[in-house]
Amino acid sequence: MNDSGIRPMQYNVIVKPDDVETTTKGGLIIPPSKIEKDEFARTEGTLVAVSPMAFVNGDWPGEVAELKPQIGNRVVFSKYQATEVTGKDGAKYWLMKDTAIAGVMDK
Repeated sequence: MNDSGIRPMQYNVIVKPDDVETTTKGGLIIPPSKIEKDEFARTEGTLVAVSPMAFVNGDWPGEVAELKPQIGNRVVFSKYQATEVTGKDGAKYWLMKDTAIAGVMDK
């Protein structure tokens, strides 16, 4: 699933953020400056890669260990807490600390 070619280190994860709309529902084109602002304000995406050290903090009791975020989960993350990187596939990904993941969205 990780087509980015990026392996996160330490406590980092790679998230593929959701795409930002470039037109309104009515068909109006959104100005590039607004699109750029919206791109950096995104807070949802798909977890693509997890370093071996991510989410291993001792705060996870045994009975809820299966609730840890897994690759492929849709996640909600904090604004402005990521570094944008371009993968070998040309797509943009966000590299962030595991603690920036605020929640996992149910399917």
